[in-house]
Amino acid sequence: MSGSCGCPISRRKLLAAGAAGVFAGLVGEQLATQLAFASPSYSGDVFVLLSLRGGFDGLSAVVPAGDPAYYAARPGIAVPKARLVGGDGYFGLNPALAPLLPYWQAGTFGAVQAVGQPVPNRSHFSAMEELERAAPGTSVRTGWLDRMMGGLGADGPFGAVSVGSAMPARVLAGPAPDLGLTAVDAFTLSGEDRTRPMAATMAALYAGAPQSLAATTAMTTSALATTAELKAAGYAPANGAAYPDTELGKALRDVARLIKADVGLMSACVDSGDWDMHENLGAATPGRRMYDHLNDLASALAAFAQDLGPAGLGRVTLVTISEFGRRVEQNGSGGLDHGYGNAMLVLGGGVRGGKVHGRWPGLAEGRLVDGDLAVTTDYRAVIGEILRDRCGVADVSAVFPGVSPAKLGLVKAR
Repeated sequence: MSGSCGCPISRRKLLAAGAAGVFAGLVGEQLATQLAFASPSYSGDVFVLLSLRGGFDGLSAVVPAGDPAYYAARPGIAVPKARLVGGDGYFGLNPALAPLLPYWQAGTFGAVQAVGQPVPNRSHFSAMEELERAAPGTSVRTGWLDRMMGGLGADGPFGAVSVGSAMPARVLAGPAPDLGLTAVDAFTLSGEDRTRPMAATMAALYAGAPQSLAATTAMTTSALATTAELKAAGYAPANGAAYPDTELGKALRDVARLIKADVGLMSACVDSGDWDMHENLGAATPGRRMYDHLNDLASALAAFAQDLGPAGLGRVTLVTISEFGRRVEQNGSGGLDHGYGNAMLVLGGGVRGGKVHGRWPGLAEGRLVDGDLAVTTDYRAVIGEILRDRCGVADVSAVFPGVSPAKLGLVKAR
């Protein structure tokens, strides 16, 4: 089977949502990127959520070079001060992030340190579930991005689209529109060929059906028509951008493609995995595990920004999240075990970059939380600031119950 499509219509058409399961398993393979398309009236940024799954080590990426405890805790894997790039005097960037240095210097790429969930949780599954539900202590079971989409009026056949190799993230769980595809050029109806016109047969079958059933079919056929137009047009990245031949590079290329096609994209969720580095994290040199992972990440992000160009990047904000950070102290295997506080990377035309935001708690023993970097800023508050100032979300508490937007000055208000 080549894929799946789940298309609940909207919060205002819940009867149709029940019919969405009829077409589950018909369209495109579910991948790790999810896309949400807004109503024509939406004028906010395209919000791109990049999930760094496995427990990203923010201290390896955004290095607290001014904190001597960092070097004491990591004698074999700390990034030497002389090798850091960018930075703001106290923090420096891992040299593997050099592809993003022009955007740091231009002020469109920045970071937030000491961020995370309200309480420590070192279980991958449980922590990611809480990260994407983002409503601890409540009975809310939808994903927070689904709640954002519903509040902004997301509707239509591309309510939420997953693109990649993993199942769709729980962050989009809920009644807002949902669609899955491996990639734009691979989007097809399972079983469709010249002798079996599945899409036409499905449309004819539901032509006289009640709206609650026919709407789901209409969304499916509309999505197929839109992607067929995109396939026919082809795509070449602009401005000399060269995406790496990785799953992340391919996914971000398709996100840029959809943004520039003006199909009404509101949000995209992209996954990047394999950050669970318990051993052999390595020094900050090419060929070492963390360095190569960070360089792949930076190369894909830099290509994405270059492809969009200044005007396109001006209407996009990309932010990274991960279920937890890593321990401050390296382990006996030259790696890092599950921790707590972390760093978030932020890229976009409205970002106040070239600096590290957030309150740094320090890495001295008395400042740690059970050996981990403390969290001084809730990740939901960071995202809430972006949603309010760049995406037009008037009531952030409806997305993140009980949370107010941060006051970091991370982004410029639109």
